[in-house]
Amino acid sequence: MTSTVLWIIAAILVIVGIVQLLQGQIIFGIVLIVIGCLVGPGGYSIFNRRA
Repeated sequence: MTSTVLWIIAAILVIVGIVQLLQGQIIFGIVLIVIGCLVGPGGYSIFNRRA
């Protein structure tokens, strides 16, 4: 359940980031895409740190 919620949040962040890029807000769009990649459960996630 938690991974599904993280996927949804990450997808929303990336989509909003792409929209911001298309509207000309380059820095904010890139920041949102990077945050979306960090939040998502696939690949590197800030919530899955190894102890």
